Amino acid sequence: MLFVSDKAKQKIESILTEKNMGGDYFVRVSVKGGGCSGLSYNMDFDNVLKEDDQEFVDKGIKLVTDLMSFLYVCNTTLDFSDGLNGKGFYFNNPNASRTCACGESFAV
Repeated sequence: MLFVSDKAKQKIESILTEKNMGGDYFVRVSVKGGGCSGLSYNMDFDNVLKEDDQEFVDKGIKLVTDLMSFLYVCNTTLDFSDGLNGKGFYFNNPNASRTCACGESFAV
């Protein structure tokens, strides 16, 4: 399962409204090799499902990830911060054994 915090839900809904994206859009989460710790998160809005996609709905937000990425992000929560120390989406991943200082990459 993938989860979304209340703050992330509000921000996602705001972006979808601002960009006039209809109800068929969802949040695509993926993992790719790279970054200081070896793996990097990627998040985007999409409206096309792929064959190996895993679909989850939390708090009314549809989150989609490919099967390979799901192995790394299972039980992860997408969150959002608008504080002074940083603004944007971030991932709370219980599978990560370490993360880099900038928070952009992780290792399992």
